[in-house]
Amino acid sequence: MDDTEYGRFVDWDKMETGGQEQNPKVLNCTDFQELKQLSRQGYWAKSHSLRAKVYQKLIKEIPCRTVTPDASVYRDIVGKIVGKRNANTLSLPEFVDDRQVPSYCLNSEGIGAVRKILLCISNQFPDISFCPVLPPIVALLLHYSKDEAECFENVSRILACNDPNRRLVDQTFLAFESSCMTFGDLAGKYCQGPHKLMVAVSEDVLEVYSDWQKWLFGDLPLTYVARIVDVFLVEGYKVLFRVALALLKFFHKVRGGQPMESSDVKGDIQAFVRDISKSVSPEKLLEKAFAIRLFSRKEIHLLQMANEKALQQKGITVKQKRVKSPVRQNVHLAVHAENFKSEIVSVKEMRDIWSWIPERFALCQPLLLYTNQEHGNTLSRFYLHCEGHEPTLLLIKTSNQEVCGAYLSTDWDARKKSGNKLSFFGTGECFVFRLQPEVERYEWVIIKHPELGTVAPPAADNESNSYQDAAESSDPSNRLSPFLATRHFNLPSKTASMFMAGSTDCIIIGGGDGQALYLDSDLNYGRTSHCNTFNNQPLCSETFQIAIIEVWGFKDNLNNDERSSALP
Repeated sequence: MDDTEYGRFVDWDKMETGGQEQNPKVLNCTDFQELKQLSRQGYWAKSHSLRAKVYQKLIKEIPCRTVTPDASVYRDIVGKIVGKRNANTLSLPEFVDDRQVPSYCLNSEGIGAVRKILLCISNQFPDISFCPVLPPIVALLLHYSKDEAECFENVSRILACNDPNRRLVDQTFLAFESSCMTFGDLAGKYCQGPHKLMVAVSEDVLEVYSDWQKWLFGDLPLTYVARIVDVFLVEGYKVLFRVALALLKFFHKVRGGQPMESSDVKGDIQAFVRDISKSVSPEKLLEKAFAIRLFSRKEIHLLQMANEKALQQKGITVKQKRVKSPVRQNVHLAVHAENFKSEIVSVKEMRDIWSWIPERFALCQPLLLYTNQEHGNTLSRFYLHCEGHEPTLLLIKTSNQEVCGAYLSTDWDARKKSGNKLSFFGTGECFVFRLQPEVERYEWVIIKHPELGTVAPPAADNESNSYQDAAESSDPSNRLSPFLATRHFNLPSKTASMFMAGSTDCIIIGGGDGQALYLDSDLNYGRTSHCNTFNNQPLCSETFQIAIIEVWGFKDNLNNDERSSALP
């Protein structure tokens, strides 16, 4: 065997045949774009030795804190920490969430070494409070390490990365939870079929999506996870979102047509991922992942920061011991049958709408702000009750029993900035929809056709992206709805960004060659047609009479006792 230098911890009988190469090629590439292509193509995937050398090279180039533990530190502390205890019976650090450590293709010495390395990492990184993906990352890298100390140093460099533009591993519950929420946001936008299935079979969609990192690091076989890490070490965190979304798409395609019990949808996904070799090759998985036109890293970072802020504002910052985390109790369960009453939609329909909204607002419960049945049919009363609330949900029931509406990202008070002139405002999180006679949602046209947004000046993201830094704000994360804001794009025409407008005479939602919704000043009559902003079909009869109109806000549903229990 020619890989003894990097094979000390490997059970070669478990490794897939054909994974070794007698004369591995040398990688001398330094250009990022070329390196990216080679990693995606699996250039070093067929040689154990070459992959090990590439991992050492890529990890060594990670910018780290000045004082980062290295191999010599491990050799100094491992004896004191482990002592004479049996490595295979060592307790894991609390931050790994008691998840089973995958052995992949490690031998017995390697399985014990993972626990020793984790304990030493816990000693050297006391700030890590929650990092369930760390055991599989250690186990994977140990396959490609000369000894324990080298593996420890490589993992330490990944954890100590100090590049603010390079996210690698979530190390707190807040970061982990916001990642799950961000994945839910992305799944709702890019995997609408699978997401709709998740909503139908699961009461708590975020509880299902909380396993998205576990699918990658834990459930996937070594051959697959190693291919992901090949690209991850070159391109970063966004790769993980891509592959997890691809897994969701394949699960929907392969298993979606079969009956699933809502109580075991997590188990169904886990079983599919563990047996993925029966239906999807590593190459097909990555091909699907990179076919997804995700937004730029910077935009996803803004979304992640917004989700973190929403969690912080609700006091959800640490994992609760022996009780279900408050975020799990509230996300997608905010619409409670016993205290929700609408004259337009049922509890089930409202929960479906809740699955469409950004995850950070799914932490809140619906709060009825305005209804024409109680507050009167005038725009002045509409504005009076809706101003000061962001975002809002508009629901309309016509005299023909049709139901449609819009999710509106921005406070209606913003209309006053243009004086008496009717002008558009809002962000790309706005969308319109119909529920009766059939369900259909129409998002901002840029979401499905990002090529309509051009970049100026080019962003330093090394990807084709449509994001432009918002120079006018020193802290974009302070905005309630930063994701997909209009200012981030140079659009071909204003009609692609006509989200919402209001005056004393009318309300308009969506514009350009028509209006998705137009409501008159008395809120009695309306019109709907195709518009460029949402590229929608008419949401109901093209001219309609309003029977009932409701506006819902988003209320924090943690009471003071719950909030106190969520604090550290």
